[in-house]
Amino acid sequence: MVRRFRLFAATLIGLGVAFGAWAQAARPAPAAAAAASAAAQKFTHFRVGNKNVKRLFVDGDVVWVGTSGGVVRYDTRSDDYKLFDVKSGLLSNGVFHVGKLDGRIVVGTYGGGLSLLDPVTEKWQTYNIPEGLGDAFVYDVLKAKNGDVWIATWSGVNRVRGGRLDDRSQWELHTVESTRGGLPNDWVYGLAEGRDGEIWLGTEGGLAQFKDGTWQNWNHARGLGADYERVKDQVRFKTDPAKVSEHHARQKQEMGLQDIQVAYNPNYMVSLAVDAQGVVWAGTWGGGLSRFDGTTWTSYTVAEGLPGNHVFMLHIDPLGVLWVGTDNGLAKMNGGRFEVLTTVDGLFSNTIFSMTTALDGTLWVGSFGGVARLKPF
Repeated sequence: MVRRFRLFAATLIGLGVAFGAWAQAARPAPAAAAAASAAAQKFTHFRVGNKNVKRLFVDGDVVWVGTSGGVVRYDTRSDDYKLFDVKSGLLSNGVFHVGKLDGRIVVGTYGGGLSLLDPVTEKWQTYNIPEGLGDAFVYDVLKAKNGDVWIATWSGVNRVRGGRLDDRSQWELHTVESTRGGLPNDWVYGLAEGRDGEIWLGTEGGLAQFKDGTWQNWNHARGLGADYERVKDQVRFKTDPAKVSEHHARQKQEMGLQDIQVAYNPNYMVSLAVDAQGVVWAGTWGGGLSRFDGTTWTSYTVAEGLPGNHVFMLHIDPLGVLWVGTDNGLAKMNGGRFEVLTTVDGLFSNTIFSMTTALDGTLWVGSFGGVARLKPF
């Protein structure tokens, strides 16, 4: 287990299930506080109720927490916090993405399009289908080095040339149809830029690359994700989404996976990251973690030390360390091996959806129900 983290041991913030207001900070009992002091350990859990924390973003001393009940701005210096939701101008409380775009906080939502927050007026400007957005469901946003803005939606990917969001003529939409299958699936979950300016995309049908106007893609047949025989005894999710979703049922049929009755689809990329060496890391739905160096694929599963084979989150910290969020804990890759953190080590939950690293090395880890703040020794 990773033990090199000091766990902040008080609940600073509670957020009610209805997300009406932040609850008053709870304080540890004297005995508990004394015990924590004696053990030289502290922890902080930020509670969000029966919700997922899908994205975390650090902007200086401010942490933005994207949840399925709105986005929270938390100032770590003053301990002030504010919830932004539909009452504040968002068109949906479900938040998939939080980041920064040209000085404004940018939020991708579940059904409410793409919204940007003016830091002075705290008013939202929203871009939706009439403005050129491919779909009102926005999962990721990337500004490339050449100034283009890429927006991952569930109906393809938008490219806004030069980032000129207010110029409709600069909006492009790339789909399976328009790329003639170069984009393998219209449900796009992740975006990343490679060393040479190429754009990588994680989709429900595999990995795609856009470079110099040309599309390529890779799926399980070409190396993405571990084979079912390798992971069939390690799949913790026994309920097959294809049994309750026509979309997933059709997808499994198209991929020849209709006879597999558990939550396994190695073509389904849930997370994506590209490291400083240009290596692509792909998190799959039940097929573990995959590494692609441009030529060779390597897969890592529970057998290789991952805590789980459903990889919901990938994060590369400022030191270049890869962190892997799974359905059963958080893993730190160290020399080809995995060091694992779980609730025993201070995580709020073992289902990890998001993570970010502050300038001082503090880790913020989002999961179902809340956020854990962990500080290195």
